[in-house]
This record gives sequence, structure tokens and C-alpha cells, in this order.
Amino acid sequence: MTTTTPLKLSSPPALVRRKLPIGIQTFSEIIEEGHYYVDKSGAAVRLVDEGKYYFLSRPRRFGKSLFLDTLKELFEGNEALFKGLAAQERWDWSKKYPVIRISFGDGVLRNRDELDARIHEILLDNAQRLGVVCTHQSIGGRFVQLIAQTHQKAGQRAVVLIDEYDKPILDNIDNSPVAIEMREGLKNLYSVLKGSDAHLKFAFLTGVSKFSKVSLFSGLNHLTDITLDKAYSAICGYTEADVDTVFAPELPGLDRELIRRWYNGYNWLGAPVYNPFALLQLFRSREFKPHWFETGTPTFLIKLLEQRQQFTPDLSRIVASEALLSTFDVDNIPVEALMFQAGYLTIKDVWQAPGQMELTLKYPNLEVQAALNNSLLQSLTGALAVPGPHISRLYRLLQAQDFAGLKDLFHAFYASIANDWYRKNEMSGFEGYYVSIFYSYFAALGLDIRLEDPTNFGRIDMTVLFNGQVFLFEFKVVELNPAGRALQQIKEMHYADKYQDRGEPIHLIGVEFSKASRNIVGFEFDTL
Repeated sequence: MTTTTPLKLSSPPALVRRKLPIGIQTFSEIIEEGHYYVDKSGAAVRLVDEGKYYFLSRPRRFGKSLFLDTLKELFEGNEALFKGLAAQERWDWSKKYPVIRISFGDGVLRNRDELDARIHEILLDNAQRLGVVCTHQSIGGRFVQLIAQTHQKAGQRAVVLIDEYDKPILDNIDNSPVAIEMREGLKNLYSVLKGSDAHLKFAFLTGVSKFSKVSLFSGLNHLTDITLDKAYSAICGYTEADVDTVFAPELPGLDRELIRRWYNGYNWLGAPVYNPFALLQLFRSREFKPHWFETGTPTFLIKLLEQRQQFTPDLSRIVASEALLSTFDVDNIPVEALMFQAGYLTIKDVWQAPGQMELTLKYPNLEVQAALNNSLLQSLTGALAVPGPHISRLYRLLQAQDFAGLKDLFHAFYASIANDWYRKNEMSGFEGYYVSIFYSYFAALGLDIRLEDPTNFGRIDMTVLFNGQVFLFEFKVVELNPAGRALQQIKEMHYADKYQDRGEPIHLIGVEFSKASRNIVGFEFDTL
């Protein structure tokens, strides 16, 4: 008699959580100590195969330093670190190249003397590590000598990797004379690269901003800028596929769609990506917060927007040429270029014709929309403490559909603004200032907001979709007494028709501002 062993059904393998590489910029540490790693080595190999001189601009905390360190380990031939990664079978491990590393990521340099001293230290450290002696005294001469002697000693041309190339300028961007000094000091260093071509295997520069080649890279016109290269859009950051595969063990217990809306969306003409720092902090804390934004409040940016009296609703729909986004210098800072390069705006749509590219920008995600508008409110009102409680109350009033409470909230808020603040901040005219504040309150909540929302009959000033409700706003400037024209226009123009098929309550809200009283005088509403 034979017995049959019952068939055991195998269970799916349990998801194994690994260490979160928060703030770690060293490739070997991530690999050797069991951290999560999103494989970017294939992109590194492709760069080397296709060219020699590269430049990449990405916002802060986007993984630029880690990518440079990955390149370093490739060129130094540390094959063991790449086991199972894309580069393992595609790289020639028989050759090892000397790597010169330059980074301005540490500390703040306050003048040209400090910059020059730091450059001398960096060049000396590289010379000692590579076993060469440089006798030239000038910065340019010493850098030329370092590259040439490194080539001679190693028997292979040198690799130059420069990280945070622009930080000494950006740290002083609100002080133009010092920023210009820093620019000239860095130009003195970077201009060496072209003349050292015979001794160089590869060079890669990264930073946040993209200064014009004329002002900073004198003569280095063969630098290939891959900032807006579709093939390298995801060279830094995590894609949707990365989140669902590499970080799958971290997803249980978190709202996947909310992760996407809150942190995904940065785009450089290719696949949209997540900021690595923000996502890793979410996995650590399990809380949806402005993790990336809080690491560096854009004080200079807020001041610039205030000085130029930026109409804040326009920030989510700026249209700019590719050339404008690439034009950045100490004494010429377009708001669009600064916000795009710093990561506060990203690409939404592209229109292209021969020789022309027009880009429509938007907030990358809810984290940036909410946090930036919170900071803008503090600037618009001149009060750091006022916006926070009002934002929280606005959320609760929207949940309760308490329109009388909304009117009281905004009336009290405008009444609290000091008179001299009105005189300084009447951006885009009186209505522009009031609407900017109104809009930024809703944007600071991270809500789905649609400005100048098109319909068959006209444009709705502002549509807000929230909690299964549709809120349609129309704004008017009147004299001292309300006229009811704002609500009347919503009804006469049949703005609500666009949203009827959603099957959700639609709230029509007409808001009227009085320049004389400097406040809301009309706040009428109706629900369909």
C-alpha cells in the first residue's frame, strides 16, 4: 500500500524590508550595507559610451551626488559593487581610470578669498590621493597640472567629476557683487577643462542651476547638457515602476494613489519621477508631509516673487521657451527659470516646431503646491503666524460646506492685514493681490484647483474639486456695496454644466472685493 504525501502549496515570498538610504551619497555604503538601491548604473554606462563631456541640472536632494559616486566606482573598476546590476555585463572591468572629485556641497563660502582657498584645498586633496605633486601656484595652473600628471602616472586619461558646481554662487545669490565674484572664481577653474582634453577620458558636472555657458563655462561649448534629454529624464529620482518594485515592501499601509499625487510628478521631457529624499522620508515616518520642501525654505525665491509682484495663480500655468528656462545668471534671473531649476515647477506640456520649443509649467505635486503657497501666504500677509490656523480652519469649513463660515474666515483674514502691506503688495492691480491670497489659501491645502477653467460659455475663475464636491468661484471688484454680479455670472454662463455628469454637489460661490474697504463685501453662494 502506498501513501501519497499531500501536495504543499507554496506561499508567495514575504516582502523583505531593507534599510532606507536617507541622505546616503556613497554608492559602496548603499550596496555593502543592504540599503534599497534603484539601479542607475545602466544610464552611467550609456553616458560613457555616447560622449565625453556632460552637464546635468537637477533640484537639491535628487540623487546627483550618488550618481556621481556611481560613476566614480565604475571608472575605478570596483566590479564587486555592481554584481547583478545593469553595468556588470556592459562595462570593461579590465581598465581602471584615475578619478578627480570636486564638490562644493560642504559648508558656505562667503567671499572670493574663501572660494579660492577651498579650491586649493580640493586640488591638494586630489593630488595626495592620486599620488602626484603639483607645484604651480595659480588655481588654473594647478588644475591643469593635476589632470596631466594624473594621466601620466596612471597610464590612463583622467576622469573629472564635479558636484554642486554652482553652490558657491547660489549661497550668495541675494548679494549680487559677491555672487559675481564667485562666478568669476569658478569660471577660472572650469575653463581649464577644454585645454586639458588630451588628458581627459570623461567629465561630468552637476548642480541645481544652469548658468549660461558664456558666463561660467568660457570656451567649454562642447559640454553636452542632458538636463532636458528625454533619454535621461529619470537619471535621478524614482519612477513609478521603481516604487512598485524596489520599494514594494514599504507600500503596505500607505495610500498608493496619495503617494503618487503628493510626491510624484517631476518631469524633464521623459518619465515623471519622485524626489528620492521625500519618498524615503515618507517610508520612514509613514506621514504625508512636505519632507523635501522643509529641508530648504526658498527664502530668496519668495523675496523675488514678492519684489516682482507675481500673480500667484499664474505659477501653476506659466508658459516659457526652452531658451528662457536655460537663461540664468546672477544679474538676469527669470522667475520661470529659477523656479523650474530649483524644482518648484516642472514640465506639464510641450509644444514644438522646428527650432522652437514652448513649455507649459506646473507644480510637480501636492507637496510643492501646498508648501510653497503656505510660504507665499506668509509673504503676502506679512505675518508668519496667521496663515497656519486659517488654512486648518478653511479645510474644516470646506468639509462641512459651511459657506457662511467661509465668508467670515476670509473677511477676518483680509481685515488683519496692515495698511502698509496693501501699498507694497497690490500685485497685478488690486484684484490680483486679493485673488492671489484667496488662491494660495486653497493651494496650500493641496487641493485640486483649476484656474480659468474653460467651458462652452466662458471661463470659470477658479474650480476646486474636494471631498466629492465641486466648488465654482467667480471674483469681481465692486465699489463699497455688493452687487451680486459674481454669482449671477456663474449662473447666466451655465458654468456648472461642465460638471453635471460627475453626479456630485456643485456649489456656486460669487466673491466681490471692495478696494475702498479693502475687504470682501459680497460672498454669495448657491448649491445645485
